[in-house]
Amino acid sequence: MTASTKEQRFQAMVLPHLNSAFNLARWLTRSQPDAEDVVQEAYLRAFKFFDSFHGEDGRAWLLGIVRNTFYTWYQQNKTQAQSTLFEEELHSIKSDNYATAQSADNNPESLLIQKDSQRQMQHALESLSVEFREVMVMREVEYLSYKQIAGIIGIPIGTVMSRLGRGRKQLAEILSSTNRDA
Repeated sequence: MTASTKEQRFQAMVLPHLNSAFNLARWLTRSQPDAEDVVQEAYLRAFKFFDSFHGEDGRAWLLGIVRNTFYTWYQQNKTQAQSTLFEEELHSIKSDNYATAQSADNNPESLLIQKDSQRQMQHALESLSVEFREVMVMREVEYLSYKQIAGIIGIPIGTVMSRLGRGRKQLAEILSSTNRDA
């Protein structure tokens, strides 16, 4: 494969997934600058090893590289990563339903309630361990299939389902305790 062909194929198969890669890295690192570093390193690795990619799902392949790059970064920066604050503005969970509800009901009280709910969800998701947070983000934010998640992480589909179930349960417990404390 010539350099020009490789670049064109890489641009077509991998570059369109930059937002997904950054989103996953941001949730895993809990920091925009660290996520940028992880994604940059992941893209360098992806390009370097692109000749070995023979599949059709560039997104899943790239997110696997982002995940592996994160774990390498995490091992190198473990103490710093544990004390990094979550940047709420960067981790806005906004679905189409949220945007629709927000535009339909712009009274200050409703907006405040929605903002508080969003903040609580972000805090709860941040509180999950990395193994649960990564599958939750891949499934609920990036909408990957169980099969894609299993391939990215290198675990059986049953384990993906188990981690999602346990992650959701922990998320619900965190959110209910937050609501009881309020």
